Amino acid sequence: MATAPLIAHLAHPDGDPEGVAALQAAFRGINPGYDVVSHRACRALAATQASRVVFVVTGGAVVDVGAGSSPVEVGDVILMRAGERWQADADVNLVAFTVPEPLPDELPTFLRPDHDPLLTDTPGGCADEADAYRRIVLTWLRDVGPYTFRALNAHRVRMWDSFSHYHPPEGGFDELYLVQEIRPGAHVIVSTRREEIERPESVTAESVNGLLQRLEPEPGDLVMIPRGVIHRGVGGVLAHVITVPGFKPGFEIGVDHHLRSINERLGLPADERLPFQQTASDAPLVK
Repeated sequence: MATAPLIAHLAHPDGDPEGVAALQAAFRGINPGYDVVSHRACRALAATQASRVVFVVTGGAVVDVGAGSSPVEVGDVILMRAGERWQADADVNLVAFTVPEPLPDELPTFLRPDHDPLLTDTPGGCADEADAYRRIVLTWLRDVGPYTFRALNAHRVRMWDSFSHYHPPEGGFDELYLVQEIRPGAHVIVSTRREEIERPESVTAESVNGLLQRLEPEPGDLVMIPRGVIHRGVGGVLAHVITVPGFKPGFEIGVDHHLRSINERLGLPADERLPFQQTASDAPLVK
């Protein structure tokens, strides 16, 4: 089982075959019945016997899927049901998730968060600012968004100052960031040392070094954050946040109060303090 973040550089000139293979193997191992496949310079996708949720990595085209046709671009999601083919008028780089459940008939084939009037900004989760860009494309709960599907959820969000959290190893879900834009200085903070952070009294001045790691993804990267790994987006990371299985309310466990406690107990100077979200640090937080 994967215990550390993995990155596949889908937009690199060679498509990062080693990174894709490592992420794919880890994803399959954790999520039986699912798959993730990178399709480069794609104009045609053959039909399969399973449903697929397809994300545009780079490029744009007019696409025919089943009986429908639509322009697609970065940020769009395409739902391909069993037996459906993809035909495009230009090359597009894609990442496709095979899901073990059929897609409901009532869901549209083309989900376009910047063009669908039903997909409006909904502050919350990892972007709770009043003016947050956060559009919930596929959701677990009907009262959260118009398009529900529990095998995979996705929302497109710009993360400026998300709270530090993890999803429980038991009963939780894996999270993947399909990165689409990075503002200068934007990054993702992660940690595989969750058990230490949740026991702040055990952290010493010697062991605090390396407790958190900083990732600096690029547009087109697919970042897999296995359940149990602490993570936080900072500084303007625009990504499709994909959860497999779908997002479960009550399974985002905050740790900012622990990070703050470590800083205060050790009296760390400003340049050595562990970064945390201030508003989430006053008390335990579960979303």
